[in-house]
This record gives sequence, structure tokens and C-alpha cells, in this order.
Amino acid sequence: MDTALRALEYWLLSYKRTWRGTIVSSFLVPFLYLAAMGFGLGSFINAGAGRAALGGQTYLQFIAPGLLAATAMQTAAFESSYPVMGSWKWIKTYYAMLATPLRVSDVLIGHLLFVAFRVLMTSMVYLVVITVFGAVSSPWGVLAIVAGLLTGLSVATPTFALAVRSERDTVFSMYFRFAILPMFLFSGAFFPVSQLPVVVQPIAYATPLWHGVHLARMFTEGTLSPGWIAVNVGYLCLWIAAGTWWAARAFRRRLVT
Repeated sequence: MDTALRALEYWLLSYKRTWRGTIVSSFLVPFLYLAAMGFGLGSFINAGAGRAALGGQTYLQFIAPGLLAATAMQTAAFESSYPVMGSWKWIKTYYAMLATPLRVSDVLIGHLLFVAFRVLMTSMVYLVVITVFGAVSSPWGVLAIVAGLLTGLSVATPTFALAVRSERDTVFSMYFRFAILPMFLFSGAFFPVSQLPVVVQPIAYATPLWHGVHLARMFTEGTLSPGWIAVNVGYLCLWIAAGTWWAARAFRRRLVT
């Protein structure tokens, strides 16, 4: 583990020089999205019958935890796509690391830890924002950070594998268009999945984002269900474990010559 932390140290030092460029994508855009949807569109929904359909809560309270989990997913997906491919294909950072005593597993774990750090920081800042906006009604809301972290890692690990196995970066256009964007729109962040056609609902419930959104929403609302918490956490951990296994195999095949 100590050697993996050496790899993490590299990514943290690099981020120290580039963190300003992530402010817009990680913090400002989600903040504006929350303001536009929560207060703009939300004012129309709250004035109509929509509030009753949301269990009596405002639309801002409904979408805030969903956007926290969705932002964690998007941050993880971006950090695990082009930066990972660039590290073996263009910049070859991984090969430079392997020229040291670091092992392939250290390179993978170190980079995953950095992605976890990015997701954690984004989730923490977003939680502060939605708390200031009055969208957190329970002290348990602090655990929404955990929901964001698990959601991010459940997406990051298989994305790592995809980025290492793919030969061209054009795969990311399809990945973001046909996987990340549909999850963002139809996994319960903006409206209940029960409003979708019956044949589509099982697909939405099977996505890791729905479980992250549901978990974050329980924490911010304080409506804790031990059974659902176990299901959501277990499902996200299953994605993390399977994705890590796939990424480890892909890293060994790509980097060990």
C-alpha cells in the first residue's frame, strides 16, 4: 500500500498545478444547474401538483441529492477516461512509474485513489452548497458524501478498464453519449423512475447511479431504511469490486510486456 501512495502522490502534485481548471466543470456548472433547476423550473413544479407527487418536498430538495450523486458520477467518468488513456497511450506516465519499483497494482490503485479524492472533494463542496440552499433536512445528510464517493467509484473502476483496453479515444464519445448521459437523465435525479415506461424502469433501477441517488436522498431527507441502505451500498460495492477486477486485468495486459 505504501508504494501505491507514492503513485497517488504524483497525481496530487500534478493536481496542485492544475486544480484551477476543474473549478468550472466540478463546482460552478453543477452549482448553476442546481440553481436553474431547483429555483427556476422548481418554482413551476412547486406551484402545481408536482410537489404532492414528490412527497410534499420542494423540487430543490428532491433534485439536490440526485445532482450530488450525478456530479460524482460525471467527475469520476471524466477523470477515469481521457487521463487514463493518456497515461499509457500519449504521455506514458504509467510506463514511467513502472520504471521505478512500483508495480502494476500500485499504478492502478494510486490513480484510483486520486479519482476517489477528486470525487470526495466534489461531493463535499456540493453538500455544503445544497445545505446552504436549504436542501438538506437531516443531520444524516453528511453521509451523502459517502453516497457520492461510492457512486463515483462504481463508475470509475469499469471506466478505467475501458480506457486501458480501448485503442482509440473515439470510444469515449459513445461512452458518454450512450452510458453516462442516459444515466444522468433517467436514473431518478430529476424525476421519480416510476414515471418512466414500465419496460424501461428495470434498466434505470439496475444503474449504479440510481442506487447512489436513492442512498443520497435517504441521507439528506433523514428517511433511513436499513434494508435499502444495505441494498444500495452492497450494489455499489459490487460494481466497484467487479470494475476493479476488470481494470486490474486490463492494466496487466496493457502494461506488462
